[in-house]
Amino acid sequence: MTMGTNAEIRVNGRSYRRPTVPTVVICFDGCDPRYIAHGLEANLLPNISRVISQGFYAIADAAMPTFTNPNNMSIVAGAPPKVHGIAGNYYLDRATGKEVMITDASLVASGTILAALADAGARVAAITAKDKLRKMLGSGLKGICFSSERAGEATLAENGIENVEALVGRKAPDMYSPDLSLFVLDAGIKLLEAGRADLLYLSLSDMVQHAAAPGDALADQFNRDVDQRVGRLLELDAVVGIVADHGMTDKSGPDGRPQVVYLETLLNQQFGAGSARVICPITDPFVKHHGALGSFVRVYATSDTPADVLMDAAARIPGVGLVLDGVSAAGRFEMPLEREGDFVAIGDTHTVIGSRPDEHDLTGLNGHKLRSHGGLSEQPVPFMLSRPLSAEYQARVGAQRLRNFDIFDFALNGTA
Repeated sequence: MTMGTNAEIRVNGRSYRRPTVPTVVICFDGCDPRYIAHGLEANLLPNISRVISQGFYAIADAAMPTFTNPNNMSIVAGAPPKVHGIAGNYYLDRATGKEVMITDASLVASGTILAALADAGARVAAITAKDKLRKMLGSGLKGICFSSERAGEATLAENGIENVEALVGRKAPDMYSPDLSLFVLDAGIKLLEAGRADLLYLSLSDMVQHAAAPGDALADQFNRDVDQRVGRLLELDAVVGIVADHGMTDKSGPDGRPQVVYLETLLNQQFGAGSARVICPITDPFVKHHGALGSFVRVYATSDTPADVLMDAAARIPGVGLVLDGVSAAGRFEMPLEREGDFVAIGDTHTVIGSRPDEHDLTGLNGHKLRSHGGLSEQPVPFMLSRPLSAEYQARVGAQRLRNFDIFDFALNGTA
């Protein structure tokens, strides 16, 4: 981080202005553009409709793979995973052969916009639904950083704030409740009302989107509740940016059953036990609603069968939409090469890829159709700002690819 003119900072090669008015960026986790389209058509989102009509709205591309950790880190770093180093929720450590769940900042390889602006004197708060993200997003941050999942445990020393439940006016919610996200928004609103933050990053949970499609009662009510909080942020005269970390797609067949390719099982049946190891980067502590099944996996050749032979076989399996060797995948999708498998496999629009049936518990679906993410189908995401763009930034929209991790640039530098 370096200071520039007009109170600017530089992070990962990009410049950002310090906020002159309260600025809020919401990561609307799992908010596929189809939720916005349905909500507007059904008049469920009056405040988001106002954001769109008075400000700016477009469809942007999320980072690959389209999972929570890589995209939240990309948003706060303003850069793709190859810069910040987080390429999944879960990975294989080649040196030890152990599978590792990412729950801290040990692999974060870059600075963040949040930390840099706090160092420059801005009052910054990052609030997440899931505690697994907190340490990553709060890497180097001298400010407020806590999760709604563990709001009752927040301390000044660890989180820069205490008595969060009293601040919000209710207990920390259940991890599988829609209130896990609404608590994040309510806490951010309370901080703004108290004048305790200049810049907020509010990262929600996609529990509802995994369970309910656009038009389902659960999704409609949740989106109404989010919209109501957006309205309050607008009343507080904040610049509000809303973006998603990934979309969400029905991953079921015509019979409503999950459409799954158990790739490790299929490859080992064809080439012999122990020929391949499949790592599912969607895996995190919140597996109940998706069974650790997403549409992007990393595959490792673990016997004498060459990786290119396994790749060719994987590419021929119905439901597998794209197979790339690790080097090609890292280059095409701007991912850190050191985290790549021998190759990656990406499911088609309505297919998820797993390892073995015994590794994936789908009982938590409780009768819901499997909805998930991770692939190219979930890359388009909503990108909106509550104020119009400057002429310079409006021109940029038509001239370059818009990414979800451009949101801080547009919110801090690009509004008229």
